[in-house]
Order: sequence, then C-alpha cells, then structure tokens
Amino acid sequence: MSNPNIEQLTAAQKANAEVMMALMRTAFNGVERLTALNMAASREFFNNTVANAQQLLSAKDANTVAKLNSELAQPNVDKLMSYSRSVYDLVSEMQKEITGVMEAQYSTFTKNAESVVEKAKASAPVGGDVFAATMQSMLGASTKAFDQMTSMAKQLSDIAEANLQAASNVAAPAKKSATAAAAKKAAAK
Repeated sequence: MSNPNIEQLTAAQKANAEVMMALMRTAFNGVERLTALNMAASREFFNNTVANAQQLLSAKDANTVAKLNSELAQPNVDKLMSYSRSVYDLVSEMQKEITGVMEAQYSTFTKNAESVVEKAKASAPVGGDVFAATMQSMLGASTKAFDQMTSMAKQLSDIAEANLQAASNVAAPAKKSATAAAAKKAAAK
C-alpha cells in the first residue's frame, strides 16, 4: 500500500469514529433526558396518587366519592397526554439529530465515491468508461433510495404527530364534557 492510501484509510476511519461518537452522544443524551422525564412523571404520579387517596378517604358519602373520582380523573388524563407529548418530542428530536448525522455522512460518502469514480474514469483504459458509468448509475440509485427512505421517515413522523394531535383533541372535549357534567351535578343539588 502506498502512503496516500494509508492516509486516506486513516482519514476515513477517523471520520467513521467521529460519526459513531456523534450517534452515541445523541443516544446517551436521549436516554438521559428520557430517564429524567420518567423520573419526574413517576414522582408527580406518586404525589398525585397520595393526594387523591387522601381526598377520597376524607369524603363523607358516596356522592362525594363519585364527584371526586370524576374531578380527579381528568387532570391525570391531561398529564398523560402531556407526558406522551414530551416523549414524542424527545424521540422526534433524537430522530432529527440522527438523521442529520446520517445525511451528512451519506453526503460525504457520495462525494468521495463520485470523486473516485471520476478519477478512475479519467485514468481508465478503453472500456473503463462503461464501468464508471455503471458506478455513477449505482450511486444515483443509492441516492434516490436514501432520499426515499428519508422521505418515508418524515411521513411516518408526520403521521405520528397527527395521531398525537388527534388524541389531544379527543382528550380536550372529554375534559370539557367532564367539567360540564360536574357543573350540572352541582347545579342540580
């Protein structure tokens, strides 16, 4: 192996190591944030459960227990939706970071491969241009496939976003109807 090839190989290995480190850093940051989110949600759930249990235990009759049950349920649904939204946002952000790293890596790979093909084409013997054209065609096809995969990932992300938004919209009218039902019960008394 000649010296330039060793230098190219070393540079490629260094670039790959940097990409892997960026991906690992993103993964660790995501796990850390998800753990913090889960700990906060668990703490809040525990505190709310204790407070709700104390309120239910202090109820004097069955009507009060029923009223408290309906009043205490809605904030938990809202908190669950908020938690789900936070998890979705975290995962979306991680996906964007990973996709950015992968797109940059693929772009660099494509540029390097095109450069190698052009150099080979220029110095190839007769008939080598057919091989170079085939390689360029393969690079074009892989770029198109990568773009389609990226587009599909975005579409799936958009679908998940729409589903989360729809669930939020369903929870909001439920909150209004539970509040209206409690108001009607209070007015009837």
